[in-house]
Amino acid sequence: MLWALTPYGDAVFNQRQIPLLLAELDRLPRACGGEWVQQARELCQVVERGMHRYLWFVGD
Repeated sequence: MLWALTPYGDAVFNQRQIPLLLAELDRLPRACGGEWVQQARELCQVVERGMHRYLWFVGD
């Protein structure tokens, strides 16, 4: 799922894709981590808690 994130394009994840995104975040090498990983996890939780919610990453 992380391959969909680019600096210039938008990416949208639906509720069914969130578990895949979280699994990929778990497998990130430590060197690629940082505060952004925890922030992404928190946003994923918001999507998981509701109906018809999407996680949008807006580039540029």
